[in-house]
Amino acid sequence: MTIDLTRRTLLHLAGVSSLSAAAAAAARAEGAAGGSGPTFASQTPMRIGMVTLRVRNLDLVADFYRDAIGLTVMQRTPTGARLGAGGVPLLDLSRRPNAATEPRNAAGLYHTAFLMPTRKDLARWLVHAATSKVQLSGFADHRVSESVYLDDPEGNGIEVYADRAPDLWKWDGATVAMATDPLDFDNLLALTNPRVSNYAGAPEGLRIGHMHLRVGDLDQADRFYGGTIGFDPTRKRTGAAFLSSGRYHHHLGINVWQSAGAGWRDDAATGLAWFSLEIAAPEILEAQEQRLRQAGAPAAAISNGIETADPWGTKVRLIKV
Repeated sequence: MTIDLTRRTLLHLAGVSSLSAAAAAAARAEGAAGGSGPTFASQTPMRIGMVTLRVRNLDLVADFYRDAIGLTVMQRTPTGARLGAGGVPLLDLSRRPNAATEPRNAAGLYHTAFLMPTRKDLARWLVHAATSKVQLSGFADHRVSESVYLDDPEGNGIEVYADRAPDLWKWDGATVAMATDPLDFDNLLALTNPRVSNYAGAPEGLRIGHMHLRVGDLDQADRFYGGTIGFDPTRKRTGAAFLSSGRYHHHLGINVWQSAGAGWRDDAATGLAWFSLEIAAPEILEAQEQRLRQAGAPAAAISNGIETADPWGTKVRLIKV
């Protein structure tokens, strides 16, 4: 199938009339913010593993991640589905047909960010999204990365992005320079044929590069994800903060733009059930367990790791790999 993938087409899919409006939409989504294998984001001492979502319509949501993002369905039952890329599980969907919809002002998921191995992969996916008429919500150049934003059919936020080479990131001490600038479509799409979709599915090296969460209080979230879990702060802005391991620009975004003052989450509602952090060394996991217990946070033993929860009930699994 061919498509006239002009700038006008992409802006139409995002429901905006200009590049600046698309960047503004991306700013609302993110905050103003290599090769074919896993990228730098997945080679740090801690990195994002997989995500589990509670969904009402399992078939609709599973088909979306298969068809729109290109994930492979690795397992499917009447009550759940597991999807991934390159044989690596990335997303579990748990069927909850009678679940209430989690409100936007609750703590929980802001978006799951799928990291393409290369810019060319992002360009090929963008042509695929346009060909498939996937509804988009924003585009941005964040200086460290280039990003496209959208939602799944139940309103769970998604980012699809590609990193620039780490040696191009600008650091001032422990702070990395990021912004929300207009995405240069012409430059990106020059990497592929914009008139023909040749995206057969997610590339083998696709991973979840970062998670972005809604929280009730930034300082409290920073104490948990920074002081207790052990992420390092990389950037702050009004209402949001970004943290990482191993000098990645961010494995975790946290914000209070919609959720300031939020209380404990309803774990029977739709949305994020849990996400995992892969821990590269046993001593890191041991130190995390000690800090969790000292902080009075949950620290339940699970297979090859620990399950805890942030101050709003978002569950985090710390898994030794």
